Amino acid sequence: MNYIKIVKRPNIENDKKSLVNYQNFENLLSELEQKEMPSGINNFINQEIEAINSFSGTNAELSKKIRKTLSGILKHVEKDLKLVPKNYYRGLWLALGMSAFGIPIGFAIALSLGNIAFLGTGFPIGMGIGVAVGTAMDKKAMNTGKQLDFEMKY
Repeated sequence: MNYIKIVKRPNIENDKKSLVNYQNFENLLSELEQKEMPSGINNFINQEIEAINSFSGTNAELSKKIRKTLSGILKHVEKDLKLVPKNYYRGLWLALGMSAFGIPIGFAIALSLGNIAFLGTGFPIGMGIGVAVGTAMDKKAMNTGKQLDFEMKY
């Protein structure tokens, strides 16, 4: 399905951050147009585009609005269709690995050595575990066709 086109402001090229967010949004829309979507999601996306097109704030406010809308659309698509962008699970599991694995491992190392200063040694171990799990899940999503050819750029 073709979505409503997002209106490009004439002075958006002057603001690099707004331009990057605008291009991210266009890239996501072009990728979603290639996928088969239910009409409810298409209507949701068109409503979000209309909200951006009718937004009358500054470029900085528009940039925030675009990022918020982009995140909302990605969450909606992930929740309903299980479609995720590239490296979605890697980023998610990086944080989970540090907290779920890194803190207990660091605590065990610190207790075994008798020095609480070694508590932080578990964080890189947990980060490595999280990145490995997330990368494996990203590969699985790619192999099953549940990964969008889109990656967030900041």
